[in-house]
Amino acid sequence: MTAEHDTLSVGMAGYAFMGAAHSQAWRNAPRFFDLPLKVRMAAVAGRDEAKVKAAAEQLGWDSTETSWRALVDRDDVDLIDVCTPGDTHAEIAIAALEAGKHVLCEKPLANTVEEAEAMVAAAEKARANGVRSMVGFTYRRVPAIGLARQLVAEGRLGTIHHVRAQYLQDWIIDPQAPLSWRLDKSKAGSGALGDIGAHIVDLTQYITGDTIATVTGRLETFVKERPLPSEHSGLSGTAGSGTGPVTVDDAAAFLAQFRGGAMGVFEATRFANGRKNAIRIEINGSRGSLAFDFEDMNVLHFFDGDDSSTTAGFRRILATEADHPYVAAWWPPGHLLGYEHGFTHQVVDLVTDIAKGADPAPSFADGLQVQRVLAAVEASSQSSSWQDIPA
Repeated sequence: MTAEHDTLSVGMAGYAFMGAAHSQAWRNAPRFFDLPLKVRMAAVAGRDEAKVKAAAEQLGWDSTETSWRALVDRDDVDLIDVCTPGDTHAEIAIAALEAGKHVLCEKPLANTVEEAEAMVAAAEKARANGVRSMVGFTYRRVPAIGLARQLVAEGRLGTIHHVRAQYLQDWIIDPQAPLSWRLDKSKAGSGALGDIGAHIVDLTQYITGDTIATVTGRLETFVKERPLPSEHSGLSGTAGSGTGPVTVDDAAAFLAQFRGGAMGVFEATRFANGRKNAIRIEINGSRGSLAFDFEDMNVLHFFDGDDSSTTAGFRRILATEADHPYVAAWWPPGHLLGYEHGFTHQVVDLVTDIAKGADPAPSFADGLQVQRVLAAVEASSQSSSWQDIPA
């Protein structure tokens, strides 16, 4: 910690979409939750000096750096928050851990299994010196998702038979949408599979308490060439006239077998016209079922198979009561939470664990496990075969 010992001083690498979401979380967490440490938003780093200074002023950071290495080298920074494209995650996180900094790293953990394994090794080595790390699967922190996990853990669903998960978006349905770093495999690692498919892999494993053992699937790229972005578009990537190749998948679909025996069906696409951020999960067990859709994120649907009455059916639970996960710190029942609250809850859990000397979750090892599932799906698409995931 910093010299005050009761302050966690944060440095963030990256300031775009994810950086804005993380910044709001660092600002809001101490204002709504009783944190064991004070949070200082010490510095934000980005390559463009003018843009990063404007971002710091808008988002609430005390100072700026034009290099993530300078951020890691600062004595007044205790934690590095990695909000950059996937191709830089491993390098930044490993350097930060070796420098004795705690790390929060956006998902997916890395672009390859090998990078993720190196990050886990660095995290384990740093852990011996009290340095903590977490991967940012923020949807775990949605109160309705927390309630779903509780119901499964309490045995209310019985033996899990089916896991059904979709993550549906449509933001690149227009073939004239410009090429960006998210469509470049060298920067993003994969397309819909890693960008959004990683979330439903993590969420289903989190809710069920089980892990995926084997997969078979297919990836598809529907638009293989896109216009290059203009110099003033605000999109990262090579600017210019003409088109460039899309080197990632637009959609992914796969079957899975969980170690506990459940069958899984997964779909991730950025071509589901009309769907903006639909994360749909349904889990069927021997005693009951549950269903969730992030576009109605405050609601969990639960079917209690033990109810034999003539009015039995799915009940709609509004997960905004004070005894639902995280909700007590916010508003009265029925006053809904939004996308940004998951990031705030993530900060709360991370700061609390660091103060206690506990291991935050999801860990880098959890991120590696998800990375192995993603790699297995990609390998299956190439080989048209089932692929096993190491335990």
